[in-house]
Amino acid sequence: MDYFEKIFDEYQEFHGDRLFSDDEAVVGGVALLDNKPVTVIGIQKGRNLPENLRRNFGSPHPEGYRKALRLMKQAEKFQRPVITFINTAGAFCGIGAEERGEGEAIAKNLLEMSDLKVPIIAIIIGEGGSGGALALALGDEVWMLEHSIYAILSPEGFASILWKDGSRSVEAAELMKITARELKELGVIERVIPETFRGEPLTQAAIVKRLKADLIYKLKELSSKELPELLEARYQRFRKY
Repeated sequence: MDYFEKIFDEYQEFHGDRLFSDDEAVVGGVALLDNKPVTVIGIQKGRNLPENLRRNFGSPHPEGYRKALRLMKQAEKFQRPVITFINTAGAFCGIGAEERGEGEAIAKNLLEMSDLKVPIIAIIIGEGGSGGALALALGDEVWMLEHSIYAILSPEGFASILWKDGSRSVEAAELMKITARELKELGVIERVIPETFRGEPLTQAAIVKRLKADLIYKLKELSSKELPELLEARYQRFRKY
C-alpha cells in the first residue's frame, strides 16, 4: 500500500473475487501513473500486529489470487497495463485454502497471465516465495528491489528436504541463488532496483522516485509493441528457462 500511495495518483481499491470472499492479503485496484490509467495489484503483509493478522501475514488464500485475476481480466477489457507488487512467504497452506482450490487458483493465474493482452510488470519488493509469488509474477518483465529475494521455498525448507537439517539454511541459500543480483545474472529477472548507493542506504523517497520513473519509461516501451510481438516475447521469456 505504501508503494501504491507514493507512486500512483487517485488509487481506487476494489474488493472481492465475486466467488467466495474478499481476501485482504491481496490488494488492488485502478490508479493513474503519469496521468494514464493502470491496474495495480499487490500482496499486503501489514504494518502492525493487528493488520498482520487481518492480512494473514501476506499469505493469500485462493480468493486472493482470484481477486487478482478478476482485476487483470478487467484491465485487459479496458486496455490498462498491469503492475504487481509481490511480498509473500507463499500462499496460505491451510486446509480451507486447499479445499477451495489453492493450486487451481495459482495455475489459472499463470495460464491467464501468459497471454493477457496488456503489458505486465511484476516487482518483488520483499519476499518472493514459491507459487504464492509466481502467481502474480508472470510478466513481460520481472524486477526486484536490491535486498529482496525470490525462491522456490525458504532456505530452511530447502535444507530440511535436501539434507534433513534445517540449520544448514545459510548453505542452502548460497546454493539456491535467491538474491536479486544472482537472479539478474541468471537472466531470471530484468532489473534490480537499487536500495543503496556507495554502501549507504537510499531513502524510501529516492527508491520510489527511481521506481516510478522506470515504470513510466518501461510501460511506454511495452505499450508501443504490437500485441503478437508482446505476447511472443512474454512466451519466449519463460520458455528459455
